[in-house]
Amino acid sequence: MTQTRTDTPPAWDERTQLTTFLDYVRATARAKCEEVSAEDARRAPLPGSPLMTLSGLINHLRWVEYYWFQVVFLGEEDQGPWTDKDPDREMRIAVDLPLERLLGEYEEQSARYRELAAAHPLDAKAATALRDGLRPDLRWILLHLIEETARHNGHLDILRELADGRTGV
Repeated sequence: MTQTRTDTPPAWDERTQLTTFLDYVRATARAKCEEVSAEDARRAPLPGSPLMTLSGLINHLRWVEYYWFQVVFLGEEDQGPWTDKDPDREMRIAVDLPLERLLGEYEEQSARYRELAAAHPLDAKAATALRDGLRPDLRWILLHLIEETARHNGHLDILRELADGRTGV
């Protein structure tokens, strides 16, 4: 199923622009995985990056949003899959899960975070301070997630082309 993606916001206020772009890069990540085989979703074709798979990146994006919204912004206890000994575990465990499940979890979570972002002012400060002691506001978190997701979309694009030759816009 091809999803409609647009980076043109329905209104020009700052919140709508930020959330539209975040939804756009999320939809682009999902589009990079459309109709890919289960084998190709798990394949790591780059010799220097054994965890770099389509499945791994989708799971990483899911958990990155969890971390920034729930752990940093809301101040909840970190329940992510990573450990001190395996900081990239979310990418490692993804190859054992069906890509459709990972995409579904990512979409469900995105819907919850859309509501969370809508319920708070952009100037609202995170409950948890970063390493430098500063607490980012929701605006910065949205911008960071746009950047993180867009960067990984480039990785997804390369992996997809290596997997089956499919390229996208």
